[in-house]
Amino acid sequence: MGYIKSAALEETGYVVLDSYGKHIDPKEWLDIEYVDWKSSGDTRFAPLASAKGEIECNGFWNHKPPRTDKDGIWIDAQTAIAPTLTERAKEPGANVGRCRIIELQPNTYADCLYNLHQDDNNRLNPDGTGWVVRSFFNLTDDKDSFFVLRENRTDPSEETRIALPAGAQLIIDTQRLWHAATHYGDEPRYCLITSWTSGPELDAYIEKYNGVNRVESVAVDQEVLDQGQAEQARRLAARAAALAARGQKDVAVMSEA
Repeated sequence: MGYIKSAALEETGYVVLDSYGKHIDPKEWLDIEYVDWKSSGDTRFAPLASAKGEIECNGFWNHKPPRTDKDGIWIDAQTAIAPTLTERAKEPGANVGRCRIIELQPNTYADCLYNLHQDDNNRLNPDGTGWVVRSFFNLTDDKDSFFVLRENRTDPSEETRIALPAGAQLIIDTQRLWHAATHYGDEPRYCLITSWTSGPELDAYIEKYNGVNRVESVAVDQEVLDQGQAEQARRLAARAAALAARGQKDVAVMSEA
């Protein structure tokens, strides 16, 4: 039967929507409760919706009973602090699974390449239902930072780099694409990440905000690109060797983004 997927994401695996131009009080992401949850870099997460409405970020399949990343339960203590962000997550009318704010500390392009990962969005997702994708709504004005997307983890020829100013809105099939963020600067980057279920509601939302599935990559000096690629190869080889010495395999898929 296959899953219900958005045609807009079929070609490239992502869409970039119109930028959100309204002001949001930074207290919505600064005054909320975070938990230490490591993902692709030095991160913390502040959940707005979770498997059982608790302040935790675990995959829904790790709960009892286990289930896919759908039907998240809103956390009243968190959504009361972040009403605008909660409204933004609910706006499409698509089913919401996990919804959380990520706090990412500054890193480098090489760090980003090493941290490229795919998400396990659709574990236990029944065939014939909507495919789970993720939205990224950048909250801080990170004009020098960018999202990196690749079809192949180690192939730079397939790389797309998407700018991350305040208000940037992306929807990505993160189970398909390898992804992570390069975040330059002195302050953390904050971004709202929501698991949405594909279907007519999400399609209408993409159309409403003029989603495009190809954008020009952020320009980066070739020397930085080359050095980052070499450092990615070195770190991945070192990691694989260390795991092999312990009789383990390198599992690159993570449950967060």
